[in-house]
Amino acid sequence: MPDTFTRSTITINGAELPLPADPRVSLLDFLREHLHLSGTKKGCNQGACGACTVLVDGERILSCLALAVQYQGRTITSVEGLAQDGTLHPLQRAFVEHDGFQCGYCTPGQLCSALGMAAELRRGVPSYVTADLAADGVAFSQDEVRERMSGNLCRCGAYNGIVAAVTEFHTQETP
Repeated sequence: MPDTFTRSTITINGAELPLPADPRVSLLDFLREHLHLSGTKKGCNQGACGACTVLVDGERILSCLALAVQYQGRTITSVEGLAQDGTLHPLQRAFVEHDGFQCGYCTPGQLCSALGMAAELRRGVPSYVTADLAADGVAFSQDEVRERMSGNLCRCGAYNGIVAAVTEFHTQETP
């Protein structure tokens, strides 16, 4: 009897891949254990630290709380997908220049979260500290950065460097 079952796919860092056969596999475990993309970190594995943050169609999610099968047909970007042709992403360069990485464990999640945050600002998505919810857009500020990045913990305390890197990236991205 021919196998008529076609496994669904997911696009990760530009490559279309089959989803795991086991629907219980988290997106984090799929990236790390099945695809050997170890950049995304397993911190708390409970959605509290942000180390596992990746982008799904440009929006940030905590991959430890997501099942891989939930993202069938979607596009996932992990930290490995940020650099292009051996050239660091501008945000990655800013992290290096501003010492926003220290031990580096949280850095992949911080980077993906910061890119997702920048997209939220462009779309005008308010945060807890947004002053005017009726405004057409959200003004960039360090308070917005700190609030939006507050779900990503850094045990080394590189927060000032992270905020400086995100600020530099944002000001270069939107003159």
